[in-house]
This record gives sequence, structure tokens and C-alpha cells, in this order.
Amino acid sequence: MDGCGRIDNPFVANEASELGTSEEHQQVERPYRVLSLDGGGMRGIYTGAFLSRLTDQFARIRGESALDLGRGFDLITGTSTGAIVGCALAIGRPMSEVVALYREHGPKIFPHRIAGKASAIYRASQGSRFVREGDKALRGALQGVLGEATMRDVFDGRGISLSIPAVLMSQHRAWVFKKTPKSGVRDDRYPLVDVCMATSAAPIYRSLAAIDDPNTPGGPQQVFADGGLWANNPIMVGLVDALTIAAPDRAIEIFSLGTCPRPEGDHLDAESSHRSMLDWALGADVAPLSISAQEFAFDHMARLLANAISNCGRSIRRVRFPNKPVPASMMPYLALDDTRPEAMDRLIGQAHTDADLTKSSCDDANSEDGRMIRRLMTELPAMPATGAVWDRPTTTDQRDR
Repeated sequence: MDGCGRIDNPFVANEASELGTSEEHQQVERPYRVLSLDGGGMRGIYTGAFLSRLTDQFARIRGESALDLGRGFDLITGTSTGAIVGCALAIGRPMSEVVALYREHGPKIFPHRIAGKASAIYRASQGSRFVREGDKALRGALQGVLGEATMRDVFDGRGISLSIPAVLMSQHRAWVFKKTPKSGVRDDRYPLVDVCMATSAAPIYRSLAAIDDPNTPGGPQQVFADGGLWANNPIMVGLVDALTIAAPDRAIEIFSLGTCPRPEGDHLDAESSHRSMLDWALGADVAPLSISAQEFAFDHMARLLANAISNCGRSIRRVRFPNKPVPASMMPYLALDDTRPEAMDRLIGQAHTDADLTKSSCDDANSEDGRMIRRLMTELPAMPATGAVWDRPTTTDQRDR
């Protein structure tokens, strides 16, 4: 009996291809894989560019047109902009389309950048004009990439579970749009577009999301706020769901990706600690602080919990990338609503640099994280460069069969 009070039955992590075991054994031992994608507004262009660069390199090495990254995971969890990227992966869209979404529609989604006290005051004087414009632009952009696919469509047609954090305003409580083998039917009919609108409804920056309840046609709309209010780094959501879904003797691997986190911190004296609403840019400067604090806290909680469970015989591994400090020169370009061309160019450039460093770690025989990422990439199915082709149910009857 082990220190966790159960009979020893240590699970050997999947190294099937390296040990030369049978194909059937490889399938049994394959880890349950989770992709966790942080929120961060316009910094989602970094996420899309990073994943595009990394998968493209491995596609060329393997002689394929493209690789279906979404199909590499059993569960995808993403918050806010991370959910947009994650849902695009879940339906098999190329990451180049996601990068193009931010480039082409970002200035309309965030038509006014809050950059200091004066711009915050001007924004406040304009009522809801800017957020109304942004709400309409985002919905149109999402429909162009995600179409009419629902949570159930992705689960049935692609075999991928989704967990997307939001906040239900009618009760001020955390809400997770979820379709997994254990989740029931509550969220089956929600279109991915509505789910992404809900999880990315960042107060101050965007409108709250008023969406139809597909379980009550013609009924009152539900109103949601950004999931980043409580789970901007959704790694704990992914870990809990993985523990709930995966068989007890199956290893778990979590791949967690941030949005080019700000290399920030405030050196304050006693006098400057007395900040007013205006000093916080009427609240706009609170969001980046919350994102940074959550990223650090949830990543370390997940690490400690994964280590504790692994010590009890359940193999759980996590890798967080990028794992290098962001250059200070990036600081002027990391605002959540910065849609300037130069800001997007810098984010994409940094994403490419970080992806190249990640690829280098994959080539390092001494890097455990590199081996984990390389195994994922070498096991991804190929797909056409234009995106995955799969059958989607077209009627409610088919979805509810």
C-alpha cells in the first residue's frame, strides 16, 4: 500500500513508440491531453501566431500540408481570447485564420484604445457607443471562422471536449460552458459563437454578452461576463475536468499557453499607494493586474496539485509555454485593446521567436518538456492546409439522436 492509502499500482507513462510496444498498447497508454489557453484580449494574436509557427515547422518536417492540432487533445479549455483560439482549433481551422481575424477585425472589435487617464475620461463620455460597435464586429468575425458549429457538434464530430469559463450575471457566479463525456446535455446546443461572445465579454473593454438560451427557445436571454474575472488562466479548470473524465490509471498531460504576459510590477511608496479611480484609468488598469496575478497563482496551484497527485501514483505532467521572460521592449504593445499595426507586428514577431525556442527544446534530448511537446507534434493527424474536413450534424434531431 502506498502513502496515499491504496494498493501500489504505479502507472508507466506512455513511451510506447520509444519502447517498441504494440500499436494497441500505444492507444491504451496514450496520455489524456489537455490544452489550456489564457485570455488576454488582442494578445490572442500572439497565441494564434505561436501555434501556427510551431505546428507549421513540424508539418514541414513530416512532409504534410498542415497538422490538425485540435485533434491532438482530448479536452480544450480556454478563457476569453483563449476560447476563440481554442474553439477554432476544436473545429479544425488553420491558425492563420485566427491571426487574420485579429489583424482584420481587431480595430473594429476595439475601436478605441484606453491609454491613460485622458483616454479613459473620453471613453466614459461616449456612453456605450464603442462597446456596441465592438460587440457587433466581434460577432461577425467569429461567425466567419466558427460558423454555426455547436458544443455538441465538436464533441460528436471531432471527439474533442470543451470547457469554457464565463460569469453568469443573473447570479454573479462562475459558469463553465462544458461538453465532455461527464457533463450532461445542458450546453449541447450552444453555438460556439455565443460561447465565445460570453467568455470574452470583458467589463469596460466590451459589452456584456446577451445570448439566447438554446434550451428555452423564445425565452429571456442570458447575460454573461468575461471568464477572465475568475479563470483567466484556466489550467485548474482543465486539470479538474481531466481528473473527472480520464480513467484512474491514465496519465494526464496539460499544455498551457499564455498570451505574452507583461513583464510588470509596481514599485510604490506609501504616498503613491493612495490611488483613485482616475489613477486606475477608471478601472481599465485593473484588468492587466488581475490577469498577471491569476496567471502566476493558477499555474503554481496546478503545479503543486499535479505534483501531489503524481506522488500518489497518478502521472500528471504540465508544461507552460512560453517559459522565458518577455523582453521589456514589448511593454508598450501589450495592452488588451491595442490594435495598432505595430503592436500586432510585435506580438507576432515575439510569438515566432518563442515558437522557435520551443522547437529548439524539442530537439534537446535532455529537455523533458521538449520531449513531451515533440511527442504531441509527431502524433498529430495531418489535415489539408485549408482546414479539417469533418461531418457536422445539420438539424436539431441529428444532434439529439
